[in-house]
Amino acid sequence: MKQEINLMEKYPVTKRDLSKRSEERSEEDIKIARKFDKDFFDGDRRHGYGGFNYNPKYWTDVVEVFKNHYNLNKNSRVLDVGCAKGFMVYDMSLCLQNNLVYGIDISEYAIKNCKPEVSDNLFVGEAHEIAFPDKFFDLSISINTVHNYDIFGVKKCLNELNRVSKNSFITVDAYSNEQEKKNMFDWNLTALTILHKQEWIELFNKENYQGDYHWFTP
Repeated sequence: MKQEINLMEKYPVTKRDLSKRSEERSEEDIKIARKFDKDFFDGDRRHGYGGFNYNPKYWTDVVEVFKNHYNLNKNSRVLDVGCAKGFMVYDMSLCLQNNLVYGIDISEYAIKNCKPEVSDNLFVGEAHEIAFPDKFFDLSISINTVHNYDIFGVKKCLNELNRVSKNSFITVDAYSNEQEKKNMFDWNLTALTILHKQEWIELFNKENYQGDYHWFTP
C-alpha cells in the first residue's frame, strides 16, 4: 500500500444540502439510483446527478495533478474505473496527448451517452472483474466507485486494481466521527460499503492494496 493523498484537491466542491436529501430521500429513490440508468445521470436530482454534462472546469486541473504525481506521458496507459460518460477520460487524453486512456462503467446508459470523442475507448464493465491484462495500465483511477459494492465486492475491486495497474488511486465514502457518519448516510444513494477511515485502512492492509487513496465526505 502506498499513501493517503488528496489528488482531488482541485476538483470543484459543490455545496450540498444534506438535510434536504435526508428528508426527501426514499427507498424507491435509492433503488432507482442504484440502477445507474438515465434517472441516475439525467433525471431528477433526488435520484442522482440531476443532469450529468461535460464541463472542463471539473477535470482539466485534476488530470494535470495526476499526470505530474505519477509522471505520466504520451505513452502512458490510464484506466478510469467507473468512468460514467467519459469526461475524465476525455480530459486525460487531451492532457497526455494520446489515445491510450480507457474507461469502464457498469452503466450501459452512460456508455451509450458518453462524450463522443472517446466512445471507442469506453466499455461497459465491472470494477471487480476488469477485462484487461495484468499490469496493462500505468495508472488506474476510481473515484467514488469501489464503495458501490458490498464488502466482498470491494475486496475483489482492490485486487483487480492491483492486478491491472502499476499504480492506482481511489476515493471511497468514509467518515472519522459521528457527525461525518451521519452526513454520509444522509447523503448516500448508492454506496453499499461505508466505513470509518481507519476501517478502510485496515481493509487496504488486509487485501494488500498497493495504490494510493483518499476519502469522500459530503
